[in-house]
Amino acid sequence: MTEDKVVLIMGSGSDEAFSLDIEVALKGFDVKYEVRVASAHKTPKKLLQLLAEYEASGDRIVYVTVAGRSNALSGFVDANTVQPVIACPPYSPKFSGADLYSTLRMPSGVCPLVVLEPASAALAAIKILGLGNPRLEEGIRQQQRQNSGRVEDADERLRLSRGGG
Repeated sequence: MTEDKVVLIMGSGSDEAFSLDIEVALKGFDVKYEVRVASAHKTPKKLLQLLAEYEASGDRIVYVTVAGRSNALSGFVDANTVQPVIACPPYSPKFSGADLYSTLRMPSGVCPLVVLEPASAALAAIKILGLGNPRLEEGIRQQQRQNSGRVEDADERLRLSRGGG
């Protein structure tokens, strides 16, 4: 039986804390997911093996990659799968954000999507899977209504507190 799922691949164990918001968002939509650690630089054979196993599964997969510095992970995964890849590189103040360029500038024919906020990367993956899944589609609509309601409530509260009528 084929499944819809997100495969979260981190370049190293040090990316785990950054990735927690991705997991929380996926759980909130009851999306199946797996978390793996593999490096394009340090364990390329393992990474290719993982991708081959996922590709052979027949599942509808969206990969979310989390790797900093040179982020070869996102391009490597994208170049070796037909499934969508969302790169979510952690910001490093050590490099003043310059390390993000390695995620933004990919070789021709390699096209991971880039989303910088972890919860938003999860939402992008959910929206992609939601294209063929009415349950996820409705969950996204519900979240959008809640977000809209919070903004409307804030507007009303501020308007009334400032003497508006």
